[in-house]
Amino acid sequence: MKHLVAPSILSADFANLQQDIEMINRSEADWVHVDIMDGLFVPNISFGFPVLSAVKRHTEKPLDVHLMIVEPDRYLAQFKDAGASNITVHFEACTHLHRTIQQIKELGCKAGVAINPHTPINHLYDIVDDIDLVCIMSVNPGFGGQKFIENTYRRIRELRILAQGRNDKLLIEIDGGVNHENSIDLLKAGANVLVAGNTVFSAKDPIASIRLLKDVSPFTKSV
Repeated sequence: MKHLVAPSILSADFANLQQDIEMINRSEADWVHVDIMDGLFVPNISFGFPVLSAVKRHTEKPLDVHLMIVEPDRYLAQFKDAGASNITVHFEACTHLHRTIQQIKELGCKAGVAINPHTPINHLYDIVDDIDLVCIMSVNPGFGGQKFIENTYRRIRELRILAQGRNDKLLIEIDGGVNHENSIDLLKAGANVLVAGNTVFSAKDPIASIRLLKDVSPFTKSV
């Protein structure tokens, strides 16, 4: 399967968000990644339901919604109604993770689990069969523009081994510090969804930046 690219609108120009969404529509991006932060689970606040609904009205791409919030179960149906195609919750925020995943699936969304950099991959052992996506945080969640954590490559390989024979279609998404230099090695390690914020939105030509991320492959020589 060709890997997916999901520009993160946390790095977009909020004053011109519709313009940035329309740029993503014209690009080769597969999803629009939307980080929802509540100021409790992470020390930042981002988007709410009105903004997500507005993005949905203008996008032609599926919305990949990443919930960095406490008690996500309370809001799953609202995120679906606001336009989410994928809903990813944090392992660290869910007391009854299996039930949360089932609720997401019952809403008709792809169900994902995100894990922080310090959370061992083997904590997903009992849930990996049931999920569509794992979002490996390659920075500490809460803010864009952070430095990529190098042991992410090892964690991807561990997860791919864990899922082998149990969930071979598992999407492994990398969120944080993804750029043109490390994207090849991420794919080689076993990732197949690249979330990119600053790499896209700080580029002189964001559409070209997305194309470069889309065109790399595990068979490309590392930069």
